[in-house]
Amino acid sequence: MTSELIIDVQPKEVTIALLEDQKLVEFQKEGQDSKYSVGNIYAGKVKKIMPALNACFVDVGHEREAFLHYQDLGTHFLSLEKYVRQVASDQKKLAPMAKAVQKTQLEKIGSIQDVLELGQEVIVQITKEPINTKGPRLTGEISFAGRFLVLIPFDDKVNVSSKIKSKEERARLKQLIQSIKPKNFGVIVRTVAEGKRAVELNNELNLLIESWNDSLVKIQKAASLPVLAHEETGRTVSMLRDLFNPSYESIHVNNEEVFKEVKRYVSLIAPECESIVKLYKGTAPIFDNFGVTKQIKSGMARTISYKHGAYLIIERTEAMHVIDVNSGNRSRGLDNQEDNAITVNMGAAEEIARQLRLRDIGGIIVIDFIDMDKAENRQKLYEHMTELMKNDRAKHNILPLSKFGLMQITRQRVRPAIEVQVEEVCPTCFGKGKISSSVLFADTLENKIDYIVNNLGIKKFRLYVNPYVEAFINKGFISLYSRWKMKYSLGMKIIPSQELGFLQYKFIDPKGEEIIMLEEAETR
Repeated sequence: MTSELIIDVQPKEVTIALLEDQKLVEFQKEGQDSKYSVGNIYAGKVKKIMPALNACFVDVGHEREAFLHYQDLGTHFLSLEKYVRQVASDQKKLAPMAKAVQKTQLEKIGSIQDVLELGQEVIVQITKEPINTKGPRLTGEISFAGRFLVLIPFDDKVNVSSKIKSKEERARLKQLIQSIKPKNFGVIVRTVAEGKRAVELNNELNLLIESWNDSLVKIQKAASLPVLAHEETGRTVSMLRDLFNPSYESIHVNNEEVFKEVKRYVSLIAPECESIVKLYKGTAPIFDNFGVTKQIKSGMARTISYKHGAYLIIERTEAMHVIDVNSGNRSRGLDNQEDNAITVNMGAAEEIARQLRLRDIGGIIVIDFIDMDKAENRQKLYEHMTELMKNDRAKHNILPLSKFGLMQITRQRVRPAIEVQVEEVCPTCFGKGKISSSVLFADTLENKIDYIVNNLGIKKFRLYVNPYVEAFINKGFISLYSRWKMKYSLGMKIIPSQELGFLQYKFIDPKGEEIIMLEEAETR
C-alpha cells in the first residue's frame, strides 16, 4: 500500500489529506486563526462551581467558559497547583522541579467544592475543542506530547505503550527513560518509540522539559489571567505529528514557509524521510493536481455510493450520527436475500470505516445494516468491522448487531466532525432560479479584469475559474486569454479549479490574498 500526504496551505486555513493507494482516507482542516487547539495550556480562573455536576467552569479567554469535571483534575492536581502558585509568587527565578514537594494524591471520588473555590487560579489543558454550543473541555492533568514521548509533570512514573508487544523492548524503554528523566516528571513512551536510540529519546525529553519551563515563565510574567501558557506547535506540524508515518512515500506542500517547517520537523523525528517532503510548484490547485478535490466532493455528500450500486445515507443530529445502508440495485444481481444482505453489508462496513476517519466523526454512531437472519453472518460482519477499525487512531468501541440489525459505535471526539459543503449555489442567480445570459459571463470577467488593472493598479494576479470555463477562455487560435493579456496585463494567469462552480471565479493577488469582486446581487 502506498501512502502520501498532501498539505494545502491557504491564507485562512490549512488542510491535510492522507491518500492510501490514491484513495482519500483522512482529511483534516484547521483555521489559521484558530486559538483553541487541543493541547493548549492556560492559566485561568474558576468562574462558576456546579456542585450538582461536580464540576466547574473556568475562564480561559474563550467566548464560552470551559468545563472542568472533578474526575478530570488528575491525581497530582494538588501538587501541581501548589508548585504553580509558588512559581507565580517569585518573578525572578523558577523553583526547581526536583525540589518540589509532592502533596497527597487527589481521591478518585470526591467533591469539586473541597478542591476549588470561586476566583481560584488554575492551570488547565484543553482536551476537546468547542463543539456546537459547548465550550472547551479541560483537564488538570497537564501533559506535553512529542513524537516518541509524552511528558507529565508530577506523575513520576514511566509507562510504555501496550501496542509494543516485545517484552524485551518494553523493558529496555522503561529502564532507559527511568535513567534519564528528572525527578517529579512522569513519561509515557509512545508506540513509535520502539527501536529508537537513547540519544533520540533523550533529545525529545529535553525539548518537552524545555516547553514545560517556558510555560512556567509565561505564567510567572503574566500581568493578568487568563494567559496562554503553552501553544501547540504550528497548525501543520501539530496535525502532522499525529498523522506522520515513516512508511509515507511523499509529503507535498504548496507553501514554501510551511514546506521548510515540515522538512525541519521530519528531519528531527525521522531523518531518513527528509527527502520525501516536496514543495509543490504547479499552477493548478494542489488538491486538483492530486485528485483530492473530486474525492472530497464525492466522499463528503449525504449519500455515498459504493460497490455495485449500493449506497449509504449519513445523517447528523445533535446527539449522534446515523448511517443507513441501502442495497440500491445491488439486489438484482443475487436471488438469495441473505447472500445479498451479507455482501452489501460487508462492502458497507469498508466504506463506513473509511468515512469515520475521513469525516472525523465522533460521539455515538448508529448504523442500520440490512437485516440478516443467520447469526453467523451477523457475527462475521461484527468481526469484519472490528478488523477494519484497527487502523483508526481514535479510541473507539464497537458493539455487536442488536436484534433490530443496528450496530452501535462510540468514537473519540475531540473536535467537531468535518463538514464540507458539496452542493453549489448557482453563482449567477444565488438560488433564485433566474440567471443572466451565460454568454455574457466572459464580458463580466473582462470588466473585472479591467477594474483590477486600471482602477486597483494590480498588474499581476491569478484568475481561478471552473475547468470548463478555462477551456472556453483558452480555445481558438487567438483566444480570449491571449487578447486579455495583450490588452490589460501580461502578468495575468488563468487557472482551472475543480472547487469552483460553473460560473464562479476568484481573483488572487501576488501575496495570495483574494481580491474581493462582489456582484451587486451578492451585496444585497
